Amino acid sequence: MSSTAAATVDERAAAPAHSRGIPSRAEQLLVRFHEVRNFTTRLCESLAPEDYVVQSMPDVSPTKWHLAHTTWFFETFILKKWVASYRPDVPQYAYLFNSYYNAAGDMHRRDLRGLISRPTVDETHRYRSSVDSDIDDLISRADEKLFAEIEPVVVLGIHHEQQHQELLITDIKHVFAQNPLYPVFRERKVRPEQGRRSGIVSPDTAPISFIDFEETIAQIGHDGSGFSYDNESPGHRALVPAFSLASRPVTNGEYLEFIDAGGYTRSEFWLSLGWMTVNEQRWQAPLYWIKRDGAWWNFTLSGLHPVDKSQPVTHISYFEADAFANWSGARLPTEFEWERAAAKVEIDGNFVEGETFHPQPGRSSGQDRHLAQMFGDVWEWTRSAYSPYPGYRAASGALGEYNGKFMCNQYVLRGGSCATSRSHIRRTYRNFFPPDKRWQFTGIRLARDPS
Repeated sequence: MSSTAAATVDERAAAPAHSRGIPSRAEQLLVRFHEVRNFTTRLCESLAPEDYVVQSMPDVSPTKWHLAHTTWFFETFILKKWVASYRPDVPQYAYLFNSYYNAAGDMHRRDLRGLISRPTVDETHRYRSSVDSDIDDLISRADEKLFAEIEPVVVLGIHHEQQHQELLITDIKHVFAQNPLYPVFRERKVRPEQGRRSGIVSPDTAPISFIDFEETIAQIGHDGSGFSYDNESPGHRALVPAFSLASRPVTNGEYLEFIDAGGYTRSEFWLSLGWMTVNEQRWQAPLYWIKRDGAWWNFTLSGLHPVDKSQPVTHISYFEADAFANWSGARLPTEFEWERAAAKVEIDGNFVEGETFHPQPGRSSGQDRHLAQMFGDVWEWTRSAYSPYPGYRAASGALGEYNGKFMCNQYVLRGGSCATSRSHIRRTYRNFFPPDKRWQFTGIRLARDPS
């Protein structure tokens, strides 16, 4: 990059770092910045250049695009704003790698990202390295006042990158699933000692039990300490009537019972739009399930394997989750019920740092009346439409477009998945997707009303 950030940041950042010392917060931020950026690169270690450029459907972005877009974020919202002399080597990247920030300028069509062969993979990695170097220099030279302005945007960029790490994983899985060779992203990990530590039970998973929660006025949303997205605020109180929540997510074995009972052929369990989608898309099972010689197989990031009945079912749309709940005589929880139940549950589980890249058999949490797997493994659909909390207002400018503009025709998911970073998830985190989407690691936890 032809930027000369080291020469002139602005008057406030003129003194070199070695003469005045870097504030400890700045050092910590740079360490965290590089940890996250390097983990993105590490996720790509097993990919060939050909893998980086494929777009298998409009919802999926090529791996190369994720690498460049997350870099564009730091370049656009930090370097271009706070480095007066910054000049990008390739100004057209601003058009190619903007996603949906209208206030940041025009953007290339999302569904055509797979047609862009240039920049090459090597050029994309060089773009990342160059921007990383400029971010290093900017933060290292910033005085306390400038650092205080930059820090929240860098932190947002770090969490934005962690979101795209998850998308990178789910997107490359969809890409690989189109290939009849069923490529392996990572070899399957078998760690018995890890299983003993996490309390993994035998394949004969204990039946679901339901934990009762009394009616209460619950505090909902983020409390303002530490990072959160704008859609988690404002914190507010909400009446949560009495309910019961399942002790664990639904497993593949339980979902097989729904399939065998004709669940995909019985309209009485389905929402009208869901039933239309089932028939149009000819769904017969979760995404990535394949039937061979009468047996179900599951395509995973470690290749094709027989469906493991003890694992949480995943790659389920909201429509399928709702239909399964109806068939079971239950329902999906609201997001407020989920957050109220998770209030005292430790945030622990199968996250991306473990690099299993697939939901694992149930664990016994031993906490909060034995609610298990509330975090990690699979995102859990709720029946709550994705809408603003009382008093919500989107911030001005491009960064104000981050979440608020999507508050329409989507449902909230909670808890994170095996592709989510442990340091990214919170009890108040609100993920959201349209009800027909299945390529993310989405699953089911049932709820019931008082009998």
